[in-house]
Amino acid sequence: MNEPHVRGRLLLVPTPLDFGIHNHGPSPDLQQILPLGVIRQAAALTHWVAENARTARAFLKRVDAIVPLAQPLRALHVSELPRPAKGVKDPQPPDLDALLAPALQGQDIGLVSEAGLPGVADPGALLVQAAHRLGVAVLPLPGASSLLLALAASGLNGQSFAFVGYLPVEAAARAARIRELDALSRRSRQAQLLIETPYRNPALLAALLTHLQPATRLSVSCGLTLPKGWTRSDSVAAWRVRHSPLPADVPAVFALQAA
Repeated sequence: MNEPHVRGRLLLVPTPLDFGIHNHGPSPDLQQILPLGVIRQAAALTHWVAENARTARAFLKRVDAIVPLAQPLRALHVSELPRPAKGVKDPQPPDLDALLAPALQGQDIGLVSEAGLPGVADPGALLVQAAHRLGVAVLPLPGASSLLLALAASGLNGQSFAFVGYLPVEAAARAARIRELDALSRRSRQAQLLIETPYRNPALLAALLTHLQPATRLSVSCGLTLPKGWTRSDSVAAWRVRHSPLPADVPAVFALQAA
C-alpha cells in the first residue's frame, strides 16, 4: 500500500519591527526580538512567500548570522505576494494556489511580511485562507506584534479593543472618523487602535489632538523594540499642554479610549 502523501505546512514567521528604519541606531539583536526556536525554524526553511523579497532576504541574512541557513541565501526560493491593484474599486482576489505548490509537494513554506506577524495589520491573510482551503496546515510562530505591544504599554482596555487600521487622508473625512471612533469607544468602553504611514504620523497626531474629547486617553507607541522606542499614554488635554513630537520616519501605533 502506498504511503499517504504528506503535505508541508505554512509557517507564519514574525520579523523584527525595525526594517526600513534608518538613522535611529543599530538594529536590535535578533535574539532579543525572536525566540531562538523561531530563528532555528526559519533557518531550516528553503521556500518562502514574502511581501517584499528584498526585505525577506535581509531578514534571512540576520537569521544566518545566528543559525546557518539550510541552503545559501541565493539558493532559497522566495516568491512575492501579489500587490493589490491600484485604483480598482472591487478587485478580484488573486489566485494564490501556485504559491502553495511546494507545500502540496511536502515542503514547509515560510510567510513573512515587512515587520511583525504576517496577516495582522500586514498582508498575508488571503494566503492563509488559501492554505486552509487546500488542506495545508498553518502554524503561527511567536514573535513581536506592534499592535499587542502598544496595547500592553498603553494601559488602555486590553479586555476589549479593536484595530481599525488607517484613517482617511482627506481632512474632513479623517476628522469625522476620529469623532466616530471617540463616540464608539465611549459607548462600548473599548480601546481603538490605529496606524499610519510614518511620514503622516505628525499630521495624524495633530488631527487626533484637535478632534478627540479632552478627557479621552491617547496612547502613542513609537519605534517599538528600537533602543530609543517609547510609549506615552495621557489624556488629550495633557497632550495639548505638553506636546510630544513624532518622527516622520519611524512606525507608530496610536490607541485611544474615551472616558
